[in-house]
Amino acid sequence: MASDTTTATATAPKNEAAAAAGLVTSTTGTKRRVSYFYSPDVGHFYYGPSHPMKPHRLKLAHHLVLSYGLYHQMECYRPHPATVGEMTKFHSEDYINFLSKINPDNLRNFTSQMQKFNAGEYTDCPVFDGLFEFATLSSGASIDGAVHLNSGKTDIAINWSGGLHHAKKSEASGFCYVNDIVLAILELLKVHARVLYIDIDVHHGDGVEEAFYCTDRVMTFSLHKYGDFFPGTGHSSDIGAKEGEGFSVNAPLTSGITDETYKKVFVPVMDKIMEIYRPGAIVLQCGADSLAGDRLGCFNLSLYGHAACVQYVKSLGVPTLVLGGGGYTIRNVARCWAYETSVLLDQAIPDEIPYNDYYEYYAPDFKLHLQPEPRENLNTESSLEKVRVGLLSQLQALQGAPSVQMHQVPPAFRVEESKEGLNDGGAEDDERDKGNGPTKGGNGEKKRHEAEFYDGETDNKNAS
Repeated sequence: MASDTTTATATAPKNEAAAAAGLVTSTTGTKRRVSYFYSPDVGHFYYGPSHPMKPHRLKLAHHLVLSYGLYHQMECYRPHPATVGEMTKFHSEDYINFLSKINPDNLRNFTSQMQKFNAGEYTDCPVFDGLFEFATLSSGASIDGAVHLNSGKTDIAINWSGGLHHAKKSEASGFCYVNDIVLAILELLKVHARVLYIDIDVHHGDGVEEAFYCTDRVMTFSLHKYGDFFPGTGHSSDIGAKEGEGFSVNAPLTSGITDETYKKVFVPVMDKIMEIYRPGAIVLQCGADSLAGDRLGCFNLSLYGHAACVQYVKSLGVPTLVLGGGGYTIRNVARCWAYETSVLLDQAIPDEIPYNDYYEYYAPDFKLHLQPEPRENLNTESSLEKVRVGLLSQLQALQGAPSVQMHQVPPAFRVEESKEGLNDGGAEDDERDKGNGPTKGGNGEKKRHEAEFYDGETDNKNAS
């Protein structure tokens, strides 16, 4: 895994997100080290013309990070692709073997397995070109982030291609094939006695909760839309089982929730979690489908309200892995994750989108921040109070943080360092193949990738 390490002094932190959402945060007075994990290939994959999941959004987000100059404040790494051995630390071998072999040309050979593993044409998890490679890149970046946190190389690790929280041990689900979050948490558990998982996606983080439902070493906290909404899990009465009873924390919400009302649940519950559980590491899933105007979501959060949760977690001073997740109005996903990168860096950025390769996506205003929609908030004061009081009572009943017996720390996954980034700006900077390419003579044609577009001309209008 390679590093392109650049450091610079950040401007004075503005804490816009916390201020806009009314959060009170503490500061340690020291700048936290941030590492950024991104594979240039991860945004090239394509689920299909009518599928709402667009990995292309990752390229948009990355180009905003670049054009805002945020990469200067971080250590940037190209992650390794996760190996079969790494993925089977959680997933079953027959499931990973199936993912590694299937492609659009051999579907007929895997009819029974596609039904068994919930993949294929009649599911929300299609078989597309490069499916397995996409899963390895996303998962490898999350594992690498966890390894860096465990070794003390960084304080905050970012992987916007991760956060695929619906995948199960032997089943694809909700556009997710390999659960990078579970793999990263298993890595963190090698060093930390307790890990807290926080999920601010509009959908319940069911795959992660299910994986750790019977252990007290991982607490899961998910705020999500509940009731006639995928995946249909995450009621407040789902609190864990056996040794994990009480350690699954679910905040079921309904449509139209705003920054202010979201805060009324998030802040007091998080305060109590930190008081009672005292995690050694945190994994924060930042699904952007909880933003206003998402194609599949139904919440009404602004970038300020969404990022206020990120700012709150950052202020805790606990080693943190920050991941992506859902988000289906892709220009808003890019806005969100670029802004939250700036929040993690304490770096103020302007509202005007800087020119970049995907500048036209942000028309007509070319602004970073979104305006909430004029829609009704169906979350009443009484319903929010019921959720908040119930969760605080659940946490209070835990009576302190669980402990684990000391043991020898297992070795981390071996990560190979590549040379990328070591000669930035030098004579040997370009490591690409020096052979003739299709545009070598200057007569090439810029082609649009099919993943840049939705299936209809008006598909994305009025979505912001």
